[in-house]
Amino acid sequence: MSCKIQYFRRFHLTVNQTLLALSTLNFHINGKAFLFFASQRRMVGCQSPKPKKSAIYTKTGDKGTSSLYNGERRPKYDDTFHSLGTVDELNSSIGIANYYCKKAGNGLDEKLVEIQCKLIEIGSNIATPRSSSNESKISYTSFDDEIVTTLESWIDHYDSQLPPLKNFILPSGGESAVFLHQCRSICRRAERITVPLVEAGIVDNAVGKYLNRLSDFFFVVARYAAMFENHTENIYHQRRQDKPNFSVFW
Repeated sequence: MSCKIQYFRRFHLTVNQTLLALSTLNFHINGKAFLFFASQRRMVGCQSPKPKKSAIYTKTGDKGTSSLYNGERRPKYDDTFHSLGTVDELNSSIGIANYYCKKAGNGLDEKLVEIQCKLIEIGSNIATPRSSSNESKISYTSFDDEIVTTLESWIDHYDSQLPPLKNFILPSGGESAVFLHQCRSICRRAERITVPLVEAGIVDNAVGKYLNRLSDFFFVVARYAAMFENHTENIYHQRRQDKPNFSVFW
């Protein structure tokens, strides 16, 4: 009897529920007892312990403000949060592109993950206004031109393997390529939003340079992915003869 009682104690049943089970003719150790008792727990309204509050939501932003790394609170429509949000959006889009790059085996996935990590660090720089943060936080989140030099070497590596560009390329060339082109256009937007912060001395100059080179990187590797995966890129063809030729990559 004691062995049977110990068996049911693991299910956190009440004394009455345990006695009820022991008096039931259908009691079997092979699992039917567990199903029986599970139904009994539901009948008596036995509730599981309330889960611990998640740390994901803090409710501190319910009034429309959010905190920067230096502790300063600003409205969520502040230019700094526009920049942070767009960099975050870019990071998410890289995740999609990386999925298809890894699926295709084009070798770009490791560099894309490294860029994603770098964008997290860039976010910390943007979230630490150079004009209103203490020296320790500025030093911890600072960037120099070394990150730009590394990115330029990657661009040179992949561009050297591509045929010369003679036409304006439309976003195309397979799954990897089109999502890399999407990363390029989002990166351009992130740059446009962040440049005013750089000019105001709020964000390090290297961050603006990095975003500028990063869009070039995405353009080059999108072409590389299309070539590696043997997909054809769509070329821009001027439709109206009375219009100037816009086939210039900026």
